[in-house]
Amino acid sequence: MNRVRMYIDGDFVESSSDAWFPVYDPSTEEIIAEVPDGNPADVDRAARAARAAFDKGPWPQTTAQDRGRLLFKLAECIRQQAAELAELESRNCGKPIVEAEYDVNDTATCFEYYGGLATKVLGSVNPVPDNALSLTLKEPVGVAGQIIPWNYPLAMAAWKLAPALAAGCTCVLKPAEQTPLSILQLAKSFEEIGFPKGVINIVTGFGEGAGSPIVAHPLVDKIAFTGSSAVGKLILRSAADSIKRVTLELGGKSPNIFFADADFDAAIDGALFGIFVNQGEVCSAGSRILIEKSIYSKFVDAMAAKAKTIKLGPPLDRSTKMGPLVSKEQYERVRSYQEIGKGEAKLVSGGGRPQSFAKGYYVEPTIFADVDNNARIAREEVFGPVATLIPFEGESEAIRIANDTPYGLAAAVWSRDIFRALRVVKAVRAGVVWVNHMQPTYVEAPWGGYKQSGFGRELGPGGIDEYLETKQVHINLNEQPIGWY
Repeated sequence: MNRVRMYIDGDFVESSSDAWFPVYDPSTEEIIAEVPDGNPADVDRAARAARAAFDKGPWPQTTAQDRGRLLFKLAECIRQQAAELAELESRNCGKPIVEAEYDVNDTATCFEYYGGLATKVLGSVNPVPDNALSLTLKEPVGVAGQIIPWNYPLAMAAWKLAPALAAGCTCVLKPAEQTPLSILQLAKSFEEIGFPKGVINIVTGFGEGAGSPIVAHPLVDKIAFTGSSAVGKLILRSAADSIKRVTLELGGKSPNIFFADADFDAAIDGALFGIFVNQGEVCSAGSRILIEKSIYSKFVDAMAAKAKTIKLGPPLDRSTKMGPLVSKEQYERVRSYQEIGKGEAKLVSGGGRPQSFAKGYYVEPTIFADVDNNARIAREEVFGPVATLIPFEGESEAIRIANDTPYGLAAAVWSRDIFRALRVVKAVRAGVVWVNHMQPTYVEAPWGGYKQSGFGRELGPGGIDEYLETKQVHINLNEQPIGWY
């Protein structure tokens, strides 16, 4: 069995308990590796290493220029081993190899972006009504605890590591227990690139044994989490005990809104891509598809017909458009929602497991029509390839239905009428809104949600601000005594 160790204080180590757990290939259900089952003692070791690296040693003396250079070297390293990383990512989480290759390229771009931004952290001079010099300084927050999901393992690690390292923080990162392999593979290059020991630490394990101790650890100053809203609430409660800074990127039930004047063929592609890319395992998935009534029947028929042509297959097959779901647990969750939907709406495509696969966590791309927005499949995050089609009459009803959700991560609106499109953009309560597109995500632009989709922003210039403290400095230029007594 291939045993892959976690990375603490510059070394690949086993858990203090010597416990391991299996990592699977979801397309075959076979074990492909074992990784340490991290526990509070392992988290403590990682947090102490990160704290020591932040407080002393070479990292506090590393200039912004040198931090940027390290991130550029890391990006170059990723590009050099892109094929290996993409294959590992594809095998571990089930996504098609073509999508995994895109993710690896996006990961390198993220490190490059923040490598350039490391030298752009600026303070300011404040005009005060006194004979004094008032300064605002930006300083790293300290030790960042980072917990990432399983749907985009390497890219999500970059979204958190890159701005934190650019800011001058040190990190304790926990990958999802289902998908730890790609970031551990990349960790083999950290020392060669030049990162000092303790700057980046990776603790594998489950939420209770490793995730919760990171959140609660007194040496960790900030938590960044991407995952479900339920877990996000637990993290927020735990972080409150020590008043940690918290960034949460949580669930979504994103509306994908189609008006009658939209380009029809582009709209069908946008609806399918918005929910079925990455097997629907996307926090911003356009799972609530709102369609104007005048084109509703035509839209339903076209979408159902085209969904039947989506090729399911092994993740490493370059013609595959949808691979398996990430795990047995996720497979069972999605299958349960397929059955729930059959009692709530009209099934027009899919709805089960494809018969052509003897093994693997495959489910059919599934479309339900005539869905009421109060149905469970319209309100609860499935996190899989299950689309809910909802008719609407007019702009105001579209906005009402779009906003009738506890979530607010993303939305899309399709229309040739730019005035209407912009009215909807302003009215929809979501952190990301696309017009005549679905799912484009750029490192240069902020990412995050409203309502129960979380708070704080990743990516863009604001992404580094989440890892910075603001300090006011007052310098008295008046040599006379204060004279208050």
